Amino acid sequence: MTEQRFLTLADVAEILNISASQTYALVRSGDLRGIQIGGRNQWRVERAKLEEYIDQAYVRSAAALDDLPSTLPADA
Repeated sequence: MTEQRFLTLADVAEILNISASQTYALVRSGDLRGIQIGGRNQWRVERAKLEEYIDQAYVRSAAALDDLPSTLPADA
């Protein structure tokens, strides 16, 4: 059986363990690339685009960690 090329927003939400509204916001903002099918707000995300988003999230997270101090501040 082959993997589906396109995922529904509900599928993406389940994979990322976030709500459907958070997934919709990611697509609407352009952070996660998706395509609109038809005129009834039906969105699909290509599996490869989801994997790219996840890879970029790891990069962003690593950069954010690099910006944090390496030690906790001492109590005064």
